[in-house]
Amino acid sequence: MHNPTAAMLVIGDEILSGRTQDTNSNYLARRLTESGIDLREVRVVPDDEAEIVAALNALRARYDHVFTSGGIGPTHDDITADAVARAFGVGISVREDARALLARNYRNPEVELNAARLRMARIPDGASLIDNPVSGAPGFSIGNVHVMAGVPAVFRAMVEGLVPRLKGGRPVRSVSLRVALPEGDVAGPLGEIAAANRDVSIGSYPFQRDGRFGCILVARSQDPDRLEAVAAQIRAMLTERGAEGIEEFRSE
Repeated sequence: MHNPTAAMLVIGDEILSGRTQDTNSNYLARRLTESGIDLREVRVVPDDEAEIVAALNALRARYDHVFTSGGIGPTHDDITADAVARAFGVGISVREDARALLARNYRNPEVELNAARLRMARIPDGASLIDNPVSGAPGFSIGNVHVMAGVPAVFRAMVEGLVPRLKGGRPVRSVSLRVALPEGDVAGPLGEIAAANRDVSIGSYPFQRDGRFGCILVARSQDPDRLEAVAAQIRAMLTERGAEGIEEFRSE
C-alpha cells in the first residue's frame, strides 16, 4: 500500500527576494511524515496570478494533496484566493460564514471590518473552510488543494487542525548514525548496502565539526523490521572501518 502523496506551493515575492525565510515547508514536511503522507515536492512562486495558477494546476494533477502558504491577507498583493478560483474555474466572493469568523475579532465589525479586511473572507465557490484559531481569518480547501496563511504561527495552527482529518498511510521511521568519518571513507560500502536493500531509503549527509569532517548516515522505511535490519548493517560497516563514538538518533 502506497502512502498518499503531497506537494507544497510557497507563494510570495518576499520568499524569493530573501527578505523572509520560509519555515513553513519544514514544519509541514515533519507533520506529514508523522501522518504517513509523503511530501514529494516544494515549489516557490512569486505573487503573480498566472504563475500561481500554472503551478497549482501542475501540482494538483500530480499529487494527492497540494498545500499552499502565503497570499491570503488583506493587501493588494494577496492574490492566492483569486488564483485558486481561476485554477479551478469557479467564482469567488465574500462568504457569510467566513465574514462571521472575521467579525469576532472586532468590537464594532460594521465599522472595523472594512473592504481590505473583507478580502480575507473571499472564498472560491465550493470550498470548505480551514479553521484559524490564531487570528480568525480562515484558510480553505477546494478539491485536493489546501490554502493556508503564510505567517508561521497561523500556518502551523491551520496545519494542526487540517492534517489529522486527512487520510494518511504508514509513517516513515528513520535511524540516523552520526560518525566522525569523512563521507569518502564510507561511500563505497554504503553504496553496496543501499544496492542490496533497495526497499529502504539510505542517505549520507556530511558535516564539519571542530575542524573535522564527519557524516550522518540515515536509513528510512515504513517497515520497522527492515529499518532495524539495515541500520544494523550500516552500524557494522562503520565499526569495521574503525568508527568510534557512533551517535544514534531515531524518529518515532
